[in-house]
Amino acid sequence: MPVDFMNAPIAWLEWTGLHMSPWKLIGLTGALMFGGRWLVQFLASRKQGKPVIPRLFWYMSLVGSAMTLSYFVFSQKQDSVGVIQNVFPAFTAAYSLWLDIRHRGWHREKASH
Repeated sequence: MPVDFMNAPIAWLEWTGLHMSPWKLIGLTGALMFGGRWLVQFLASRKQGKPVIPRLFWYMSLVGSAMTLSYFVFSQKQDSVGVIQNVFPAFTAAYSLWLDIRHRGWHREKASH
């Protein structure tokens, strides 16, 4: 039986006692990116003194959703709950990013103070 290297433990992380495969690393990175977008939104809102959603929020949403979606689709996990949980946010992030680019253009101008 051939070894599926994307689901096999990463050898240099075995000393930690954690099973960390490349797919799991992709999934965790995506989850951290998806969760970290709220920190980006918080910092942007705090800087502007009002609620704002920076474009980086949508990029992080889209990439984070895509990474966690790929983990649930292609890894040994193959969990339909995880797939459904990430399909809708990925679509919403892609659509919101498209709207933001359409409304403000590719190169957003700095807000004048």
